[in-house]
Amino acid sequence: MSFKCGIVGLPNVGKSTLFNALTNSSKAQAANFPFCTIDPNIGVVPVPDERLENLAKISKSKKIINTTISFVDIAGLVKGASKGEGLGNKFLSHIREVDAIIHMIRCFDSDDIQNVNPTVDPIRDLEIIETEMMLADLESIQKRLDKSNKKNVDEEQLKILEMALDCINQDKDISILKSKFEKKLLNQSGLLSLKPKIFVCNVDEQSIQKGNDYTKKFLDKYGNDNTLIVSADIENQINELDTNEKKNYMDMIDLKETGLNLLIQNGYQILELDTFFTSGPEETRAWTIQKNCTAPKAAGEIHSDFEKGFIRAETVSYDDFISNDGWLNSKTNGKMRLEGKDYIVKDGDVLNFRFNT
Repeated sequence: MSFKCGIVGLPNVGKSTLFNALTNSSKAQAANFPFCTIDPNIGVVPVPDERLENLAKISKSKKIINTTISFVDIAGLVKGASKGEGLGNKFLSHIREVDAIIHMIRCFDSDDIQNVNPTVDPIRDLEIIETEMMLADLESIQKRLDKSNKKNVDEEQLKILEMALDCINQDKDISILKSKFEKKLLNQSGLLSLKPKIFVCNVDEQSIQKGNDYTKKFLDKYGNDNTLIVSADIENQINELDTNEKKNYMDMIDLKETGLNLLIQNGYQILELDTFFTSGPEETRAWTIQKNCTAPKAAGEIHSDFEKGFIRAETVSYDDFISNDGWLNSKTNGKMRLEGKDYIVKDGDVLNFRFNT
């Protein structure tokens, strides 16, 4: 299971620069004019996890395989997109396909980088994007609630759409739906306004540690939850360095985490994801699952036959696996458990599945 994050924002806020940094590539064209990106760029990135190397060392694994995250660089949005302005509906359709939205927000001054608005105002810019997505949702809801289409919508989705319509019309916070309906049902609704969000304030190098007046204004309104201060330019510089140079440069500018790591950590949190491991002589591998995933469902991430024929899961926590130096000692010391179909897999579990073919 890999999750997909779409990087959205107004033109020239640094989306493609950040994408290139996150994916360590230059496949996203970064240029100083609106709509430089037309078709979305997609980059699949291995998720860094130091636990993998520790497990592989104990298991003497030939290979290490990370789980992955996909980043999608989506064309810049402008006011009126829901009515077809700029790249309009094409932009909005690309957002529907992602699991989470990374709102890229300009929080820097520059005479060299064109701004589509006369001033830098991160709150205004975010409101433009959120409004356009809400208007797109409104149009989608009205179409599906039209008499000719309503008969094709099941009862639960009707409740979601009617409540969402009321929220939009009454200017209420649409996120209240998250406390009233299951996540799976909300995802099926396809409403852009309900997608999990991470806010990225893109700053210059001088503001990376303490932020600036723009980030302060934004944080005062939206708080620290799911808000990151990142410099896309610095991320690009870091990714051009080898491992030792990267560490030295990050130490020099007192940067404890890369933007990639921060985004992944936040992505896992807002999407409610966990990681389990398989580890043996051939390979040590990380797998992404939803929180509260049962053992058979986790087995199905490896192969559908594992889920269908599931018998039980040999289970050792990561800490026990490390402290007992692998499978054999974990079993000998009573740290390996045999778990059945109702077991809820925990983050860091090392699993070996037994199943019927």
